[in-house]
Amino acid sequence: MKIVFFGTPDFAVPSLKRLLVEPEVEVLAIATQPDKRRGRGSQLIPSPVKQVALAHRLPVLQPQRIKQDQPTLAELKALAADFFVVVAYGQILSPEILAMPRWGCINNHGSLLPKYRGAAPIQWAIHHGQTTTGITTMLMDAGMDTGAMLLKASLEIGLLENAAEVGDKLAEIGAELIIQTLRGLQAGQIEPVPQDSTQATYAPLIKKADYELDWSKSAIALHNQIRGFYPDCLTQFRGSPLKIMATAPLASAAWANLPLDLQTLAAEWSEPGSADPGTIVGIAKNVGPIVQTGEGYLLLRQVQPMGKRLQSGSDFANGMRLQVGEKLLP
Repeated sequence: MKIVFFGTPDFAVPSLKRLLVEPEVEVLAIATQPDKRRGRGSQLIPSPVKQVALAHRLPVLQPQRIKQDQPTLAELKALAADFFVVVAYGQILSPEILAMPRWGCINNHGSLLPKYRGAAPIQWAIHHGQTTTGITTMLMDAGMDTGAMLLKASLEIGLLENAAEVGDKLAEIGAELIIQTLRGLQAGQIEPVPQDSTQATYAPLIKKADYELDWSKSAIALHNQIRGFYPDCLTQFRGSPLKIMATAPLASAAWANLPLDLQTLAAEWSEPGSADPGTIVGIAKNVGPIVQTGEGYLLLRQVQPMGKRLQSGSDFANGMRLQVGEKLLP
């Protein structure tokens, strides 16, 4: 099978690497987003997918707007691929591009479609408290993740797992699912299944406001927001921004899914409190601060103060000499 691979971030790398070692597959070229300036000196940094492609001496296509780039369109057509495989590419493919490969365009989407169509399916699934997610391969059409489904694989989401950790697992699962999908299609063993759009939900681009923590929400809701939108959720403490990186809800509904040491801690904080939301109501020794929320308590397991490195909740409490009664603000 001759394919062109479309992808950009780390999430796409396992799929590309798996395709490169599959004897039945020849990767003709890759398409990825243009290099971006990052870090000190604003150096141009290639995408993770491009780095893999260069290491394997593959042709790399990097149009700013692929639908309008005539040289790229001509090159894609001339490659005469059997499949285009698309994993988190970052640009919408036009009907002209979708029609180019002999057997179609295959997309690896990070949800169990038709749930969580859109740009950030893993993040929004966790934000909404889902305990199961997965990967769906589909035949692409002109809609946003609306194509006929091919294969699915499920994954349980742990209560303390964040979007990056779940994404890493799904990327590996998706790499194998792509191979199974290509083999099945070539052998005529997969029957595409249309999506039921009445069951669809959506996962839009994450906005700056989605990172802001409102301590009047419940401990569970805040915990899911923090791990879903990891590592960018913010609060204010002593007049400076503070990133909240990892938490644990000390709520009875969550006890069964907490590690034993945190179950013990949660049992000690089973009585409802009366402090204002955002107030530090306790500091668990060698663990971290405990914050009153609109409903229940939230343990701060990891934080990152402005301009400093990631640190445990315990180190933060000790280093800042936290006092019970201090407040985190929106």
